[in-house]
Amino acid sequence: MKKRLFILLILVSTSAFSQKIDDVFKTMPNSILPGLSEGNRTMLLVDTGKTVIPYTFGEIEKLTYSPDFLKIKTSEIGTTQIKLLPLINDTQIICVIKTVCRNACDSNIKFYSTDWKELNANTLLPHISAESFLDESKKGTDNYKFAVSLSDIYPISAEFENGTNTLTLKLDLKNYLSSEQLAKIKPFVKSETIILNWNNTSFK
Repeated sequence: MKKRLFILLILVSTSAFSQKIDDVFKTMPNSILPGLSEGNRTMLLVDTGKTVIPYTFGEIEKLTYSPDFLKIKTSEIGTTQIKLLPLINDTQIICVIKTVCRNACDSNIKFYSTDWKELNANTLLPHISAESFLDESKKGTDNYKFAVSLSDIYPISAEFENGTNTLTLKLDLKNYLSSEQLAKIKPFVKSETIILNWNNTSFK
């Protein structure tokens, strides 16, 4: 753990100290939100009543905004969250969560230094799969094995709770599985929600 932290601190040590969400949003690579021009970004950050602006792929809407957090709606089914997380050496890293909600919501989580170099997510976030939500005490039964067999296709959404450093992960069963599948799996679900807290090193 100490070795991982040391490597992480080296990676971010050259980045600016105490940046605000405006700073990193303006310098964000186009690959993260394609088609969002510098002008679009400036308009989104301006503190006015107008939070919806047109851009290349339709409209983009500012949903939540604070000095260290930005959540925007990028389409009818998509949102992006950008969160500045503090480290123990008074620097920061960026967490970007892209969520797509079709029949159910599924999120992709990535981490970056404040100059937008991608970081190894395995050192910052525990591995989460559908099995993380299941009751391990019931292992060995046929239905538990069936539940685990579907774990790679379960959608899991991630949300910063009210823009804080608390990350809520949700396993969406009702909107994804058939009634028959849900009936077999439901008894083995310990919780449909996992709460992770940022401790200035990683999520625990």
